[in-house]
This record gives sequence, C-alpha cells and structure tokens, in this order.
Amino acid sequence: MTTVSASRPQGSRVARLAASPSVRLIGKRLLMAVPILLGVSILTFWVLNLIPGNAAQQLLGAEATPEQVRALELQLGLDQPAALRYLSWLGAAVTGDLGTSVVSGQHVTDLLWEHLAVSGELVALAFIISLGLAIPVALLAAYKPNGLFDRVSMVVSITGLSVANYVLALLLVLVFAVNLAVFPAIGYVPPSESLGENLHSMALPAVAIAFPLFCFYTRFLRGDLVDQLRGEDYIVVARAKGIGPWRVLLLHAFRNSAFGLITVVGLNLGTLIGATVIIEQIFALPGLGQLMLQAINTRDFVVVQACVVVFAVVTVLANLIADLLYTVLDPRIRYGSR
Repeated sequence: MTTVSASRPQGSRVARLAASPSVRLIGKRLLMAVPILLGVSILTFWVLNLIPGNAAQQLLGAEATPEQVRALELQLGLDQPAALRYLSWLGAAVTGDLGTSVVSGQHVTDLLWEHLAVSGELVALAFIISLGLAIPVALLAAYKPNGLFDRVSMVVSITGLSVANYVLALLLVLVFAVNLAVFPAIGYVPPSESLGENLHSMALPAVAIAFPLFCFYTRFLRGDLVDQLRGEDYIVVARAKGIGPWRVLLLHAFRNSAFGLITVVGLNLGTLIGATVIIEQIFALPGLGQLMLQAINTRDFVVVQACVVVFAVVTVLANLIADLLYTVLDPRIRYGSR
C-alpha cells in the first residue's frame, strides 16, 4: 500500500509536467526541428559533393600516383555512391558519432567541442555588448523623440549599419591594436589560463560583431517604443491614471516592444554565425568558423558537414528559446500553443 500511494503522486506530477503548455510547446518545436535539420544535412551533403576536388588527392598531394589516390579513396570509402555515404553518415550521426576527420584522424565530435567554446564565447559577448547598450540607448532615445540624444543615436546607428563588420574589424585592429597598442590584433587566451587575458583577447572581435547589432537593435527598439507611446490605447489609459512617463515607458511600452526585439534577436542568429566565420579568420580565433574554412580548404567534408549541422542546431535552439521567452512575457501564449 505504501508503494502504491507513493507512486501515485509521483505519476501525477509527471502527468502534470507532460501536460504543461510550456513542455508541449518545447515538444512541438523539437519535432518541427527534425525535418529542418534533416533537410540541412541533405542539402549540405549534396552541395559538398558538387565542389570540384578530391579529398584523397588533397591529402596525398600533387605528386601522388593514381594508384595511391585510388587506394586512399577505397580506405576512406570515397568510392561508394553519394547516397550510400550520406545514409551511413546519418545512421552514425543519430547515435552521436559524427565521423572521423580524414585529415587529422580525430573524432569530429572532439574537434567540435574544442572549437565550439571559442565561437560560443564570441557570440555570447557580442549579444551581451549589443543588447546591454541597445536597450538603455533606445529607451533614452524614445523618451524624447527627435531630441538631441535621439538625433545623436540615430547618426551613430546609421553609421554603424553602413559599415560591414569585417571592415569594422580591420579598422579596430588598425586603431586599437596597431596605433594605440591597447588590444592584441590576433590570438586567443583560454579563460582557464586567465579570465582577464581572455576578455582582453576577445574584446576587439566581440565589438566588431556587436557594434552593427547594437545599431540595428537600437533603431528597431526605439522605433517600436515610439509607435507604442504614440498610438496605443493602453498607454493613454496608463497616463490617465497618473503614471509617470518613465514608468509608462519601462513597465508598459518596453514590455510589449520586447516581443519584437526577441524575434529580431532570434532571427539575427543565423547572420551572426556567418559573421563569426569571417571575424574568426581576421583575429585568428580557433572557433568553429575557422575549423570549417580549414576543412573546406582540405576537402575534409566530414568536418564541414558536422559544422553546418551544429550551426543549424544552434539556430533552431535560439528560436526555441525565443518562443519560451514569449511565454515568460505573456503567459497567455502558453495556453494558445495547445
């Protein structure tokens, strides 16, 4: 009797958790991610097979004989049809085995973990800097539209949006690394060695990615806040109740404008991943972008395939997090997902 009575509350808790709108939302999004990731992997594999060149020839060099190239192709399984090679890769990938690099001989999963931390830190710092600056600047600009601060922030934002991040990266290197010698031009120091040196080495690449994002987020959020303050009935009601302008801006307008900002941030992640590939090359950071470009140059398509899939997974997870943040801002969304 004791066992049965103890198991019932536990079973009911599991049932309530499974019936939770948030859990149902996560389950739906994860199910939707399966065909997306499958399509990305198929498209990537197909495109890679269209690239001219031979991995065996690349590994052996130009002096290799056709017999040597053929022997290595047999060893690597490159002689098999593309469809069979993809199915073999997919079957192993489902179990967590992303294959072995044909160049280094290392497991691809180990390579990804080695480089993922660098790219993850770079993206995280870029988001922290861009959002940490964009939100207060947009709030100050929207508080007095067309005021001096709003006009200055508009000029800065338009300037930042007009400059590509790789051009900005080169300018930062020229000014802060070459002329002022304040930050290093290239190199990476792991946080395990020194957190201060790590942040010092990541400052310029993070700013190169964060500044255009800061400019875009500032203009987007400022425009949405001004629209909320001018045309929404709930703002009129809040002001009629005697609520101060800053409270109206922060507690009412910003809460609704945050939905649009979260959407934009989630959609921007794909562009941000593309930017990290270029920035990692400029600053010689050992991230996933550099790993993927090196793999493309050496025709190490197993590594390229894994990198693209990881980028796709990160993008899907970012959009899932955005959906969950919607439910935090407005709990009614959770019940609308049923």
